Parts: sequence; C-alpha cells; structure tokens
Amino acid sequence: MAAVVLASNILVQYAVEGPLRDWLTWGAFTYPVAFLVSELVNRRFGPALARRVAWVGFAVAVAASLWLAPARIAIASGAAFIASQLLDIRVFDRLRLGAWWRAPLVATLAAALLDSAVFWSIGFAGTGGPWLSWALGDLLVKLAVGVLMLLPFRLLIGRQLARAGAAL
Repeated sequence: MAAVVLASNILVQYAVEGPLRDWLTWGAFTYPVAFLVSELVNRRFGPALARRVAWVGFAVAVAASLWLAPARIAIASGAAFIASQLLDIRVFDRLRLGAWWRAPLVATLAAALLDSAVFWSIGFAGTGGPWLSWALGDLLVKLAVGVLMLLPFRLLIGRQLARAGAAL
C-alpha cells in the first residue's frame, strides 16, 4: 500500500508527454491500485484490518513522501489518501454482500471522487499551471482504471473462494 502511494506521489509531479500533457500525470495510472489493495484486504479479512492497512500505508507513505516529494504534495496526498481509503472501506463493507462487482465498483468510484477533490485542491490549487485539467484527467483515469481493476479483483477473490471450497 505504501509503495503504491509513494510511487503515485512521485509520478503525479510528471505530466504525460504529448497531447495529454495538460490533462494527465503519470500518478493517475498507479494510484487506483491502492483501492484494489484495500478492497482485497476488506473482502478477505474484513474492514477492521483494511483500516489498519490504510493507516499503516498512510503513515509510511506520508513519511517517505515528505522526504521524496514536496511537503505540499505529501500533505495533500496523506489527507486525500486516508479520507478516500476510509470511505472506500466503509462503502465496500456496506455493499459486500451484493453482487461481487458492486462493492468494489461503487466504493472505488466514490473514493476516487473524494481523493481527487481533496488531493488536487490542497496539492495544486493556486500554484498555476493546468492543475484543473490535470485534476479532471486524473479523475477520469482513476475511474477507468478502477473499472479495469474489477478483473484482477474478480480473479483474486475467485482464487480465495476456490481455496476456501477446497479446504472444506
């Protein structure tokens, strides 16, 4: 979890080259994996452990980010990360008994919206540059990657279910 957040904090400082330069940073591609991690932990071990993983990831990532990224990015990332992870865990837990795809999809979408709003408003507001378009591009990629993360989520929970059935 901490590695995903740390990599994203570094990559968010670099715009994608070419026609998407004003719309996208590289961090948009790595960050949604954090939602997948918390949802897999939540599905397998429950929300209490998922919250502990989120808090440990938060502490390690913020400490490392303060060393490797500007303080404003580290603070914005930490605030956005913990708020969105706790929302993701809560929404996922409430929807976990429905269709296998509903909990991870709705939780990821809600958490990505919150994360983008908090991160970009703290990390880049007032700094100049195309931060609003980066925020929108980042959000759209987070949503798209969140949808794509349904496939590994299903494959990994399918393995867990198969192991549980074999153990019986």
